[in-house]
Amino acid sequence: MNSRPAKLKSIRPEILKAKINAQMSEDERFQNTVLRAIIKFQNDLLIALFKNYIIKHKNVFHKLSLEKRSEYIVNSIQKDIKFRNTLKGIVLGHFTVDEYVTYNKNASKLNKRILGMIKERLLSQIQLFDETDILDNA
Repeated sequence: MNSRPAKLKSIRPEILKAKINAQMSEDERFQNTVLRAIIKFQNDLLIALFKNYIIKHKNVFHKLSLEKRSEYIVNSIQKDIKFRNTLKGIVLGHFTVDEYVTYNKNASKLNKRILGMIKERLLSQIQLFDETDILDNA
């Protein structure tokens, strides 16, 4: 018996706000039942990854105003293909095979949803990228 799917699902946090109804598209349902839980579960790793991204890019982030820092996060996700692929991989690696099959049917649209959700999560926690916090944890 393959217990990987059960184990993957058991470690995901429950998202009480996630709404599911019959009128939802398959993509929206997948977002609310699978993607939200995985991204929430991977939050600490996503934060650590972006902190490392800042350091690798010579701490330019810390010289920016708050508005420019937000733009920096958005641009890093939109324009840095290697970084984008890493972010997607962090999520896709937590799919069950059935979830991957569902994802693969509409990967392009779901990738936009994944990256959009990660972008919003990073932006909402922008205070965690304070220079002293990053240097203390480097």
